[in-house]
Amino acid sequence: MGKLVNKIIFLINSVVAFALLLSYLLPYVSPKTFPLLSVLSLTVPIFIIINLIFLVYWIILLNKRLILSLAVLILGFSHVSSLYKLGGKSSDENEDSLTLFSYNVRSFNRFDWIEPGNIPKDISTLIKKQNPDIFCAQEYYNNPDTDFSQYPYKYEKFNNNNGELALVIFSKFPFINKGSLDFKKTANNIIFSDVVLKNDTIRVYNVHLQSHKISSITNNGLSDENSEKLLKRVQVSFERQQEQAEMLIKHMNASPYKNILMGDFNNTAYSYVYNKITSEDLQDTFKKAGSGFGKTFEFDLFPLRIDFILVPEDFEVLEFKNFDLELSDHYPIFSKVKL
Repeated sequence: MGKLVNKIIFLINSVVAFALLLSYLLPYVSPKTFPLLSVLSLTVPIFIIINLIFLVYWIILLNKRLILSLAVLILGFSHVSSLYKLGGKSSDENEDSLTLFSYNVRSFNRFDWIEPGNIPKDISTLIKKQNPDIFCAQEYYNNPDTDFSQYPYKYEKFNNNNGELALVIFSKFPFINKGSLDFKKTANNIIFSDVVLKNDTIRVYNVHLQSHKISSITNNGLSDENSEKLLKRVQVSFERQQEQAEMLIKHMNASPYKNILMGDFNNTAYSYVYNKITSEDLQDTFKKAGSGFGKTFEFDLFPLRIDFILVPEDFEVLEFKNFDLELSDHYPIFSKVKL
């Protein structure tokens, strides 16, 4: 009986291992070509976690079937390291360092999604305590209870008709240029500022790629009568993300300075848009100095990392931190880099 059970378990193991192996191709598949496959990129963490469970199971039994999941996980080591990082880094003060902070603030809980409290003040206090040199906020709203007066330089851009949600770049250093990519027919957008540091000038992009309400997948499930409409909406948003990423890459290639990207990609590190953007000589600061799951979005099914700080490959990443604070549906991220 035990042998039959293990055969059934190994059959399931084989299917999940094959699914994970196929997922390694997803970053190279254009959403416009195969939109449904792009949606599957959201499920990659599930395949990784299940294969790890199977690996532990076979190790406990001292069964050679462990080789299957072990081999697939080793082949996709970069995928595994995008999900979970051991160790991490911390650093002391460094004169040549630059501290970066990104946070989708969800309009400071304007409509009481979270239990009522003083969330605008709490977020302001967090930023004052961390004291980053550059702070990028997404879904920003001019709330009277916020205070970011420590920043002498600010670029704010609304990209919808009602002027309620903005992208903002706060900086301790002056701007010599700033602008917006001005996405059409959406509140999502990308803005940039050319920031003059002590010995150099860098271009900072605040990114908010097309939204598709990932949390609704948890709430509605994929089995109810609206699942087909839900999947269609997510497919369309992935296609729009591809268009927006292509605009961004074209813009970055014309930049006279090195580029730093921060923000909410509304997509994972297993996606086509992440792969295309990071291939532009950019490194993921979480993968270099983070620890744990690096979760940046509140999602019930598995740890979801959709917010990133990307810096040039020749920058040294000194530190990366996640903050487990329920002040938004996102979690803030911080990184310190050496130019």
